[in-house]
Amino acid sequence: MTFEGIIKTVNDYLWGYILIFLLVGTGIYFSIKLRFPQIRQINRGMKQVFGGIFKKGEKADKDGMTSFQALATAIAAQVGTGNLAGVATAIASGGPGAIFWMWISAFFGMSTIFAEAVLAQIYKEKIDGEITGGPAYYISKGAKSKGLAVFFSIAIIIALGFVGNMVQSNSIAAAANRAFGINKIWIGIFTAIVAGMILIGGITRIASFTELVVPFMAVLYIVGSLIIIIINYRQIIPAFRSIFVGAFSPQAIAGGVLGVTIKEAIRYGVSRGLFSNEAGMGSTPHAHAVAKVNHPGEQGLVAMVGVFIDTVVICTMTALVIITTGVYTSGATGPELTQMAFTAGFGKYGNPFIAISLFFFAFSTIIGWYFFGEANIRFLFGKGGIKYYRIIVLLFVVFGSILEVELVWSIADMFNGLMIIPNLIALFILSSKVSESLKDFESKI
Repeated sequence: MTFEGIIKTVNDYLWGYILIFLLVGTGIYFSIKLRFPQIRQINRGMKQVFGGIFKKGEKADKDGMTSFQALATAIAAQVGTGNLAGVATAIASGGPGAIFWMWISAFFGMSTIFAEAVLAQIYKEKIDGEITGGPAYYISKGAKSKGLAVFFSIAIIIALGFVGNMVQSNSIAAAANRAFGINKIWIGIFTAIVAGMILIGGITRIASFTELVVPFMAVLYIVGSLIIIIINYRQIIPAFRSIFVGAFSPQAIAGGVLGVTIKEAIRYGVSRGLFSNEAGMGSTPHAHAVAKVNHPGEQGLVAMVGVFIDTVVICTMTALVIITTGVYTSGATGPELTQMAFTAGFGKYGNPFIAISLFFFAFSTIIGWYFFGEANIRFLFGKGGIKYYRIIVLLFVVFGSILEVELVWSIADMFNGLMIIPNLIALFILSSKVSESLKDFESKI
């Protein structure tokens, strides 16, 4: 078997079977154990998040970020190519009903990410004078397993910091090349230079960037999507009907054309949803760990809102654009299908709109994923390893812009899958700690 074949086989088992059950199972477990905080406390989380948008003037420093800046950094990483290409793949492979199962995965994922954020807050620490944290810290200090913590750190540095960021820069370069005809290597160099200017400023500049850019890019994409959905307003009710009916009877909708089964609708909806919102993957806790809050429960609620924004809002916008324009039966998939949908809505402006949206989505993901990797470099090597990590990341951004990325995607998927396992083990071991923290938080509010 070839190297590519081995990677594909590992991914088929990891993402096709093992991780879907583990991640959804973890979400169900925490939902029951914590008495469904995604229902009981979502309003409080929304108030905390959207009240924080207007609190300007607070800069991030060595003691961390504001709660909103931490959420913006988390969303910067969550909202990426998965919200465009991932949703399109889910619909192309699992029919419109896959979107229903994407919502279900997000619903249960909200309780998982609550647990991750709470533990990240509880076990954060100061290294070389700066606040940091994440799964490696609660795996080593809470679950008492240095070996699993090191394994997690190595996996996430490879999956997100290096290989994942190659994929993001490739997406930016390919979209810009299609829309504007610019040579990919120049796009890669430009992306690396702009990213470097932000990264060299450390936590202060990263927080300033994310709190400014993330709300802008989200609003830009949502408004653009809503315009197309409103233009096709007669298809809105049929679109929702196809989502709900297709979830349980795919053949009754476009499944007859696409040859989709219920199993495929569930598999692709859940897997793409989890991949998009990253609940349980151990990535976003790095951002939530450095939030300056009065109680870990506060940031847990904020983290839940991040999953809601990523999947229920932004992924749904992409899905409705694809379904209401009717392009999902074309046979296209991935970014090509999303581009077809926006071209159907905006005509010649569709490609530039997607290229600009993709730039913001993918570029902000590069910043977020760099930050997550840096926390693990700090865990493994201390502050001294960061300058070398930063240089390597920027080189990967340049090289990624010109590579064929199918194998790179597969390698990123594999390491993404591998890093989830130690994270979930720690979540289960420390589940009582999460429950105690939530009870304490609710007793004080």
